[in-house]
Amino acid sequence: MIISPAELESIITARHAAPHDILGLHCVEVIGGEVLVARSFQPNATTCDIVDVKTDERFRLKKLCREGMFEGVIPGRTEIFNYRIRTENANGEVFQFWDPYCFLPSLTEDDTYLFNQGNHHHVYEKLGAHVKHYEGVMGTAFAVWAPSAKRVSVVGEFNGWDGRRCPMRRLGSSGVWELFLPGIGVGTKYKYELIGADNSLRLKSDPYASYFESPPHNASIVWDTSDYKWSDGDWIKQRAKANWETRPMSVYELHLGSWKRVPEDGNRPLNYREMASELTRYVLEMGFTHVEFMPLAEHPFDGSWGYQVTGFFAPTHRYGAPQDFMYLVDYLHQHNIGVIIDWVPAHFPKDAFALAEFDGTCLYEHEDPRLGEHMDWGTLIFNYSRHEVRNFLISSALAWCDKFHIDGLRVDAVASMLYLDYSREEGEWIPNEYGGRENIGAIDFLRQVNDLVHQYHPGAIMLAEESTSFGGVTKPTKEWGLGFDLKWNMGWMHDTLQYLSHEPVHRKFHHSELTFGMLYQNSERFITVFSHDEVVHGKGSMITKMGAGYEMSKKAADLRCLYTWMWLWPGKKCLFMGCEFGQSSEWRYDGSLQWDLLQYMDHQGVQLLVRDLNGIYHHYESLARHDHDPKGFEWINADGYWENSISSFLRLGEKPTDTFAVVANFTPVHREEFRVGVPFSGHWKEVINSNANVYGGEGSGNGGGAKTDPGEWDGREQSIPITLPGHSVMVFKYEGK
Repeated sequence: MIISPAELESIITARHAAPHDILGLHCVEVIGGEVLVARSFQPNATTCDIVDVKTDERFRLKKLCREGMFEGVIPGRTEIFNYRIRTENANGEVFQFWDPYCFLPSLTEDDTYLFNQGNHHHVYEKLGAHVKHYEGVMGTAFAVWAPSAKRVSVVGEFNGWDGRRCPMRRLGSSGVWELFLPGIGVGTKYKYELIGADNSLRLKSDPYASYFESPPHNASIVWDTSDYKWSDGDWIKQRAKANWETRPMSVYELHLGSWKRVPEDGNRPLNYREMASELTRYVLEMGFTHVEFMPLAEHPFDGSWGYQVTGFFAPTHRYGAPQDFMYLVDYLHQHNIGVIIDWVPAHFPKDAFALAEFDGTCLYEHEDPRLGEHMDWGTLIFNYSRHEVRNFLISSALAWCDKFHIDGLRVDAVASMLYLDYSREEGEWIPNEYGGRENIGAIDFLRQVNDLVHQYHPGAIMLAEESTSFGGVTKPTKEWGLGFDLKWNMGWMHDTLQYLSHEPVHRKFHHSELTFGMLYQNSERFITVFSHDEVVHGKGSMITKMGAGYEMSKKAADLRCLYTWMWLWPGKKCLFMGCEFGQSSEWRYDGSLQWDLLQYMDHQGVQLLVRDLNGIYHHYESLARHDHDPKGFEWINADGYWENSISSFLRLGEKPTDTFAVVANFTPVHREEFRVGVPFSGHWKEVINSNANVYGGEGSGNGGGAKTDPGEWDGREQSIPITLPGHSVMVFKYEGK
């Protein structure tokens, strides 16, 4: 026996951090010169041979112990050659295969150096499992970061989930473990078995995996998406030239699993490919420019809606394979519909198979729960100051744009990332090095990821769900902002919904809730939004929130008012699925939308109005062009009619005929000859009447428009007399003399 007893013990107990130094072919100095020694660990084999690939010559190895360690000297050879291993089991089965321990590392020193620096932006191409031809052999290269692990092995069906069979090697001080396994291909289920820093044995899924099996096993699956042929080249080219700040952007937010289901097939959700045609047709009919999917990254628990992610690089298996998701994105792009996904770098769940205490230490998270745990959500917070963790998240963001052609990321729970005391009482958090409450590591990370997405993918959009008044969320990073393109307007959403929830008779006492948003409207680039968060957890649906009495027709009229006010208010638009037709029940993640309600005019009318509002927003380019221009908005009379719950404003453009007058009446009182001051004399065309018959209203309006009368009104030199029905918003466009 040439191998030392200590080395033998380390191999058969899978405790060696550099198995390539022992296994495979090695030139060894012995008395009398140098010999070529072969070693292989094959627990199930009775015999083990080395087979010269070139000559087919066999060299029998000696079994050193019952555990299955084989060793032998290759007679007459002193140079390493290409070989395969041939084994025979007790039942007579014969296997011949390439030895994993004859290959050089599949990662370079530059790869590990940049990764440890936090600057390997596309490290997902190196870490994880990658099918490749390597040194002339087909197989899969595995690599995982686990710096405190004492041993890491690839386990799967191919080796009986035995951690002794395929131990990985540690690449220097990088903390990265690597192994190339010949013959392993697409569809192979695998995990990493680790002996942690605490000597515990852990079975972990791959943080960089591209595909996963379903719970409860949650194994990673070797996958290759390079065979998908994209057909969205025209979309990608025009996206790179797009300036979404001045273009119409109307987003349809949806949860893929509950948008529409198949009752005749166990009420299952549509899969990615079925969704492509169904969703595209509907989005085009409704006039939305983008869809926003609630998180589609892999997650084990349906009830988290996707916000507790365990696979940051993998579309969820629930609706198909990664190529099926690519098909969905591709199909939407071919029909000029942008795709945004919710991305969740704020936290991750504690599931034992995933990131938590990955190598026996708090690797991705903080050790101190005052920094590393979200008490409200029962999840863990990323350690944004650790280079490799930041690199992991940056690479995730870029992977969605690189591999899946995503057009934008809506970053979830940004406020929870920005503040160390988020949802914490005194004594439950630790100040930063300057004594403040800001999470400096998270701020630096957000600035970096926003810049890199914009650098690598011109025209891609970064959106922040940020619910505080943190300054500079949408300012460029060169001006010390966070670098987002848009911020959800949570304040406007809350105030406007609060206003409409009051009974009409009481709204005059809350008029400021309707108008206050304009005080900060231009502090950020906002997208006005009513999201899934407003129609869950007992909050009621959008239509039931309306305070205009108990009758559904009155609530529908109020909802039409709200949407008309929203679409004409400055800022991009976002609406959650079901809200566009006034779904009456709260959203359920495990059911379907109430599409049957569209047989009733109260709901169909809301849907038709949203369609037409999108049409107006598209057709009249000045509206979108001035969404974030302070010169594009003027109050006509914000508060003068507060006792009547009436308010009015102008949307302005480069020329007079780009001007819109918006007049809202949030009480049931019908008013004839109601005067509105306007800046230009002539004809004002009625382009939207939320009270129109076609939308389910009672139908009174202005016969297509109104002409100005001279005389000062609302501080203007002329005015238009209009019919202003109860519970209505009227939109007029100046047509000229």
